[in-house]
Amino acid sequence: MVGMDPLAALLDGPRAHGAFLLRSVLRPPWSLRIEDRAPLTLVALVTGDAWIVPDHGTPSRLVAGDVAIVRGPEPYLFADDPATPPQAVILPGQECRTPDGGHLTDLVDTGVRTWGSPADGKARDAAGAGTSARATAEASPQTSGGTSAETNTGTGAQASGGTSGETNTRTSGEATRTDGGTNPETVLLTGTYPAVGEVSRRLLAALPHVLVVRADEWDSPLVPLLAEEIGRDVPGQEAVLDRLLDLLLIAALRTWFARPDAAAPAWYRAHEDAVVGQALRLLQDRPDRPWTVAALAAGTGVSRAALARRFTGTVGEPPMAYLAAWRLALAADLLRQQPDTTIGAIARQVGYGSSFALSAAFKREYGRSPQQYRARVPA
Repeated sequence: MVGMDPLAALLDGPRAHGAFLLRSVLRPPWSLRIEDRAPLTLVALVTGDAWIVPDHGTPSRLVAGDVAIVRGPEPYLFADDPATPPQAVILPGQECRTPDGGHLTDLVDTGVRTWGSPADGKARDAAGAGTSARATAEASPQTSGGTSAETNTGTGAQASGGTSGETNTRTSGEATRTDGGTNPETVLLTGTYPAVGEVSRRLLAALPHVLVVRADEWDSPLVPLLAEEIGRDVPGQEAVLDRLLDLLLIAALRTWFARPDAAAPAWYRAHEDAVVGQALRLLQDRPDRPWTVAALAAGTGVSRAALARRFTGTVGEPPMAYLAAWRLALAADLLRQQPDTTIGAIARQVGYGSSFALSAAFKREYGRSPQQYRARVPA
């Protein structure tokens, strides 16, 4: 954690490696009410189209190749049409229920890490699979070649309006049509990050509730590659998928932040400044050092006055204020990541001379002592 910027920390903080990842194959009409309270969710559309409808905000239409990032924990609707009533509710832990709280039977597991409408259009009974998307991802049928026994998709993403009039079984790399050519199915990949740390919150706070990176905004091979790899069931595959999902998230965020109209956090754009960017790297790489404005100015080759003026004007706060917040965010994450490490050792890692000094600053910032924060005692 120490030595990372907030974007890198988002993928290395206490968010449980092995983030939940699932492919969904859905035939209209379909509508999912998402109430899982996940702090961050990534959705990549492989085929078809879909709508993301936040409870408070403007609906966004997605087409094949688009990637959406949703900042939680507010609920939202994901559907073939904003007017389609919810058929399922996704709860914390990826538990799936009907809108009235009953067992879900209309959507089932259809292959390796694949979940959605059954290929024959028939639902299973309430005792069958399909009540847990997580169970599908973790206990789907084992195959050596990574193909689903029913509906499967991959790199050959095609938009709605295909011409196939047959019921097909495909391996990854081809889109599937099973509806006689009248209702193109939608295939989407969903990656859910169940937890983020305090360092990552500096990034998430700058994001809108829903942001969409359009397929024509970037030329990335990551969506088709992830679509192909998600159906494979071979040793080490969870680590492969974990890294691919992280790469896709980083690439999408970078593309979005590069937009002229994107409200990228000040520290993100500050990295483009030769002096301020160097100062940020010094602070982030070595928070344990006894930094002063003079020492930081010496490390960047400018005067103290020039550094203070340039840093404050670019980042939006003075260097030492940024450092104080950065150290406390690092300490908060380390408290959860390193449960057996003493408060004093964590204090030294992040630049405090004693556990008392860290505890006093920590309680001012978070309203709890480090011990209470580690034990998840509410503020």
